Amino acid sequence: MLERLAFIALAGALGAVSRYKMQGWVNDFIGHPTLWGTFAVNVVGAFALGVVIAISEGRWNVSALTRTTLAIGFLGSFTTFSTLMYESFDRLETGDYLAAAANIGGSIVIGLIATYAGLSLGRAV
Repeated sequence: MLERLAFIALAGALGAVSRYKMQGWVNDFIGHPTLWGTFAVNVVGAFALGVVIAISEGRWNVSALTRTTLAIGFLGSFTTFSTLMYESFDRLETGDYLAAAANIGGSIVIGLIATYAGLSLGRAV
């Protein structure tokens, strides 16, 4: 049990740093802080979780420790639901209802598509 917790903790640290870096890259690319950094992280995380789950479902011999480390540790800290909610609420408070709705709706719809794509890719390999 202690080994599992250590792996999750390490992967969580790596996921958090990866999230921070990816959001920074997206914002640097756009030229200023935006919702797109969080959006990109959530879509990439949804896709990656789909791949992890799919490859550990059958044909590949992925241990429960590896699956837990990747899915809960790394991707659990990499994806950003709480930030999505805060940034969307912030837009609502400032009256930018379109940005809030697009952020929430786009994250859900495109996140579901990314999850499907990840599962499909993972199951195909």
